[in-house]
Amino acid sequence: MGKKHFFLIVFLTAFISFEGIYAQTDEQKELEARKERLQEEIQQFNTLLSQKRKEKTNVLEDVEDLDHKIKIRKELIKVTNQQTDLIQRQINNNINKISKLRDDLKELKADYAEMIRKSYKSSSQQSRLMFLLSSENFLQAYKRLQYMKQYANYRKEQAAEIQAKTKELQQLNDGLVVQREEKENLIAENRKEQESLERELNTQKGLIASIKEKEEEYASQIRQKQRQADEIDRQIDRLIKEAIAKANAANKETTAETRENATKSSNFALTAEAKLVDADFVANKGKLPWPVEKGVIKMRYGKQPHPVVKSVTIQSNGVRIATEKGARARAIYRGKVLAVQAIKGGNKAVLIQHGNYISVYNNLGKVYVKEGDNVVTKQEIGEVFTSPSNNETVLKFMIYDNNHTDNPANWIYRM
Repeated sequence: MGKKHFFLIVFLTAFISFEGIYAQTDEQKELEARKERLQEEIQQFNTLLSQKRKEKTNVLEDVEDLDHKIKIRKELIKVTNQQTDLIQRQINNNINKISKLRDDLKELKADYAEMIRKSYKSSSQQSRLMFLLSSENFLQAYKRLQYMKQYANYRKEQAAEIQAKTKELQQLNDGLVVQREEKENLIAENRKEQESLERELNTQKGLIASIKEKEEEYASQIRQKQRQADEIDRQIDRLIKEAIAKANAANKETTAETRENATKSSNFALTAEAKLVDADFVANKGKLPWPVEKGVIKMRYGKQPHPVVKSVTIQSNGVRIATEKGARARAIYRGKVLAVQAIKGGNKAVLIQHGNYISVYNNLGKVYVKEGDNVVTKQEIGEVFTSPSNNETVLKFMIYDNNHTDNPANWIYRM
């Protein structure tokens, strides 16, 4: 094997090893961030439940809350297991490295010992001098002198390599101690989470058993709530179509024909400024802030079976975010207040236009903005209503693309 090929292989091996180490580090950071988010969500949910239970709640609401909490807990356990598996892989890799290093050290030390032995035999000044003087010509003497220098340098390099590998071996051994301790801590954490999950599952089982006895009665309650939610959604749909038509009629930058076509299709006829906002809004898809500072998702977007009474299907045109009492709703992006409206059965709603898109903030007890106001990202637009019947504070949040709903989770950061 040529010298160049040898060094190329050494470089590529080191590069691949370096890349692997950093890929694992990135994975570890991502898992730790996910775990922290889930722990924070459980903590927030516990706080919200403690506030809510100051008032009497029904069994169905208790089971819905517990079902959500169990889902978060299961995800947390899954992430912690992934962390444990990752550390175990790193431990296995380090054990293999330690084994190889020990073999390398053994071979290096044997070679070095042999060099020392040979060097000792020819260590006298006289033997080295005779080695040079016995040369047949000057060129051979020069080459022998260079060989002696290279041999001495090689000895120094071997000694340095032994020292470096010994140090690396010690660092890997120290790292193993830390990794094993970290793994044991994760296992202990997971054991506690499993115990909490078992208690919650047993509680859920008892509550579901009580619901089964009156399942049809509870199913009727859920359907009634869905009808009320559907009516509120229809009101918001009508409100949006009217607001789009009104905005297009007032838009002096477009021709009468363009405004008429836009009104018929229920789409915005955008001004030049609104087009810029629209482009920026789309560019920030998936990175927009939450409409409340703290909150947990209680209901997601779309058609889904009820979390407790599976025979009933529910439809959600947005998301329901449980938050703290007195929480302020805030604009997810800069835009213009399209409408402020009292919704029958849903308190007040604020609609904000972002080009072709509209963000809807429903179930507000107080509103701080008015129609026509320009707002900026994270500007407080109202206070979320707290229900006196169960002490629950929930923001109903939606995103429309013109007059069609879209999943807020596609737009909001880590929703």
